[in-house]
Amino acid sequence: MAKSKQRVHYSFLKILTGSDLSRRRLPFMAVESGTAGPVVWLTACGHGDEVGGIVVIQELFRRIRRKPLVKGALYAFPLMNPLGFETTSRHIGLNEEDLNRSFPGSATGSMAERIAAKITATILETKPTLVLDLHNDWINSVPHTLLDSDPGPEHKRAYATATVCAARTGFAVVRDTDKLKTTLSYSLLKQDVASLSIELGESYIVNEENIAYGVHSIWNVLAHLGLVEPGGEPFAYPLPEAVANRVLDYSDKPLSSTSGIVRFLARPGNVVAEGAPIAKVYNAFGKLQETLTAARDAIVLGYSDSSVAFPGTPVMAFGVVVH
Repeated sequence: MAKSKQRVHYSFLKILTGSDLSRRRLPFMAVESGTAGPVVWLTACGHGDEVGGIVVIQELFRRIRRKPLVKGALYAFPLMNPLGFETTSRHIGLNEEDLNRSFPGSATGSMAERIAAKITATILETKPTLVLDLHNDWINSVPHTLLDSDPGPEHKRAYATATVCAARTGFAVVRDTDKLKTTLSYSLLKQDVASLSIELGESYIVNEENIAYGVHSIWNVLAHLGLVEPGGEPFAYPLPEAVANRVLDYSDKPLSSTSGIVRFLARPGNVVAEGAPIAKVYNAFGKLQETLTAARDAIVLGYSDSSVAFPGTPVMAFGVVVH
């Protein structure tokens, strides 16, 4: 057997100099097969409290050391928001900027925009085939793949690739109905780079079950693109038949219309029918204020990290079945 020419390299990308003149850097990971092929990027911890993706990337690189790439290259920014990570915060700095609402960034903009600009430029230099941005969702949630809304016919090829790769993740595929134009994934689509997000369960902690799901899911995609050998039967997250093998629409409706304490009637992963009770809101004396019902047939993706309800706040998130 010929010896692998694979090269694994870890380094840093400088992002800023602190007030004490310390240099702040982004960890950068690379594995190159030595044979021409697709280029895939993995990014994680754009929100500092979403730590699971870091470990997924670490475990994938460990696996690729044992089972080298067949062709192409895999690059990663496992920790895009070290400032938020160190303070267990979604945001960056005292201004509470959201890095994943700052793309494609600006070299002369705010702190988040400058970090976003360096990340974007570094990714684009490699002419990537696909970018997978790893996130974590509410504490009580199920893993799923989030596909951006269609960026328009001029970006048809990139969006088609993203759609096909989303289906290969083995998770429920949920199309974002909010047109968030300054996320990493959407900004890359607008630059003709196929990209999508994977939501890997709860924030704050490392859930080993979700880590394993993430590794198997991404291996599916890498095998589909030909970077690695398939690992046996393709991974598929167990999904009810009603929502399997279809693209769902994201929704956080219905919203609470009153204040009180929420008691959930449906759990993440449950399929609910339109009109079915999903949660009840009670006041401080235990009197029922309202019963929330499912707006559409859907799978419950997750529910709020807090049972405190206010008027107009989301209580649950859904992947809606599109008939």
